[in-house]
Amino acid sequence: MELRDIEIFLALAEELHFSRTAERLHVTPSRVSHVVKALERRIGAPLFDRTSRTVALTALGRQLRDDLLPAHLQIEHAVERAVAEARGLIGTLRVGYTTPWSADLLHRAARAFQDRHAGCVVQAREVGVVDPLAPLGDGDVDLQISELPVHGPGVEVGPVLFRERRALMLPAGHALATRDSLTLEELAEVPLLAPSGDVPPMLLAAHVPARTPTGRVIPRGASYAVWSEVPALVAAGLGASIVAARAARYHDRPGVAFVPLDGGPDLEYGVLWRSGGPPPGGRELVELLVALRAEARDEEAADQDVVPG
Repeated sequence: MELRDIEIFLALAEELHFSRTAERLHVTPSRVSHVVKALERRIGAPLFDRTSRTVALTALGRQLRDDLLPAHLQIEHAVERAVAEARGLIGTLRVGYTTPWSADLLHRAARAFQDRHAGCVVQAREVGVVDPLAPLGDGDVDLQISELPVHGPGVEVGPVLFRERRALMLPAGHALATRDSLTLEELAEVPLLAPSGDVPPMLLAAHVPARTPTGRVIPRGASYAVWSEVPALVAAGLGASIVAARAARYHDRPGVAFVPLDGGPDLEYGVLWRSGGPPPGGRELVELLVALRAEARDEEAADQDVVPG
């Protein structure tokens, strides 16, 4: 039995309609009919009960379908793996992220990527804010979605995925927590938490500025080694943190408040890779990230345009 004949039989067993099967496989209905009749002659019994209006599998037809389908799927999977290996898309593509919204986007893109390339697994892992370029530079990850701006030897910056208004996460009992918005000058009235360790200066300036625009000193609060410590430190009254406004959806908890910050540039999050370009499959994954993020932006804009009735 030829592989194409098996494909036609299995498609007809699913569609139970000669014309739809022919259209699906890009053949003529007479070709489908010819294959079925040849199979039935070879087996010696009908595989389908056919009338002018209906097509149904016989008991023997159901048995043949159930026996052939697993083997056919295995063949298809083997071919997909061979194609992926020929394209260099096999193995593991390791991607780091620093925020939960970046992780959400990455997992969506990974599912779409792996549907196309069954032989390549996308492995996501969180990257810390302290020495954030180390995993990429050390080869622990192949791509990374991180806060910008960053500059480092051997690192290239790809497309920006998120541009977010800044907000201040501060203790719920603080006098500023009830405000509708805050200015950058008011940062002088609350200590800012700061990461310990090696953080790129430009990144530190965006998230933990030392002075307000008029030169007032912004006090320092407690330090942290990983960002997951920040909400608890804020709730304990040990300082505040400049965050993306989107963080309120992910890090809200008792004892903290989020107030939008007016003025200053938005926070940006983009894709990084090592110099020389993304690894095999990396550019396609980045394209998926960009496309899915564009779709999400359109959905978010549409939601904001809806006025409750």
